[in-house]
Amino acid sequence: MSPSAPNILISGSGIAGSVFAFWLLRAYPSANITIVERSPSLRLTGASVDIRSSAVDIIQSMNLEAEIRRNCTGEKGLSFVRSDGSPIATLGATGRTDVQTITSEFEIFRGALASIFMNPIKARVKLIFNESVADFHQDEKRDTVDVTFATSQQTKTYDLLVAADGVFSRIRSKILHSSDPREQVRDKGVHVAYFTIHKDLLHGQYAKWHNDTRGRAVFLRPDPHPSGRTRANLMIISSPEDVERKARLDRALSEGNESYMRLMEEYFQDCGWLSQEVLAGMRESEDVYCSPQAAVRSPVLHSGRVVLLGDAGYATPGIGTSLAIIGGYVLAGELLRRPDDFGAALRQYEGLMQPFVGNNDGAGGQAMQYLNPQTAWGIGVRDAVLREMGFIMWSGVAQLVLSVVVWSGWKEKKLAMPAYPWPTVKA
Repeated sequence: MSPSAPNILISGSGIAGSVFAFWLLRAYPSANITIVERSPSLRLTGASVDIRSSAVDIIQSMNLEAEIRRNCTGEKGLSFVRSDGSPIATLGATGRTDVQTITSEFEIFRGALASIFMNPIKARVKLIFNESVADFHQDEKRDTVDVTFATSQQTKTYDLLVAADGVFSRIRSKILHSSDPREQVRDKGVHVAYFTIHKDLLHGQYAKWHNDTRGRAVFLRPDPHPSGRTRANLMIISSPEDVERKARLDRALSEGNESYMRLMEEYFQDCGWLSQEVLAGMRESEDVYCSPQAAVRSPVLHSGRVVLLGDAGYATPGIGTSLAIIGGYVLAGELLRRPDDFGAALRQYEGLMQPFVGNNDGAGGQAMQYLNPQTAWGIGVRDAVLREMGFIMWSGVAQLVLSVVVWSGWKEKKLAMPAYPWPTVKA
């Protein structure tokens, strides 16, 4: 390996992989980077994501903050609403980046953010679609990894294999000697159908959240598209005791979108507010995506010259995008600090990321159970708390308290990163 021109393979063209490639090219302008993507093209769809914690500092360092803000959804806050649509309480955005509520300062659709991160690098990397890693073997004497590809069946040698291949990473399974990628996935008891409705159901820039009994929630978010659209989430939050319903949801997910949509129609047929319009919009939507909210906590983040990045190593509902950005930056920074010792760089990356990830559980199971009670009595208690908070909702104290209680309190949770010696970028 030439320290000035490492030969790197990234499995997955999502946010984690593209942020890592951006910073690696800053560290090593002559780096040879190949990105393989299982899909036939860049995946530019997806629900709203946000940017928090140290990830805000990183997008500022990338000079991408202004572009990201231009592409944000315009969401100003969130209203919890009753069956008739009347508000229980409204939680606005804070206008700050160090303390954020459920509505971030950077609410942006995943596809838009992925494009923003990919655009600066796509002419400088080799991007291969319809391809993935079938197998790999490490050569300890040469400090390299031989990768066999699934489609071409070719085998090529790299200095580093970066697994940015998502929650169900097969590369993670192999380095952990596991036969099933699901073994490292922690179920949060939350199942969601995401889709775009071709109608403006909100008539404004505030998202709305309605709860009904049995852990059912309808969550609508604004879409700035000029034709008038709404981004919808149908959520089922299962209690730990509700094993049978969770099994039905998992089975429907495995069978595909049609089975899952039929189950949503069954579960939400007697739900209040705009549920019937949302169900009708689901049937007319072209981008229905159904998924459990799940976390990944891999016990290790690297093995030899193979390293896990983003969701492959530490998927976290609510803050996964931010962790992917942070992880990409730290991995490239550590490779910059130790150009002649990639092993030490990977150990330091793991040493920084694992404790930080462990202290940031995002919108975890407890928070989702609190926000989405199973019974009418529980919903009433939650609403009473929200109404009381509503009296002081617009004060800075209320915003801070709610961001701590509802969204894990990000203010204290930045990653203490080394000052990486990034080369100066020529104007």
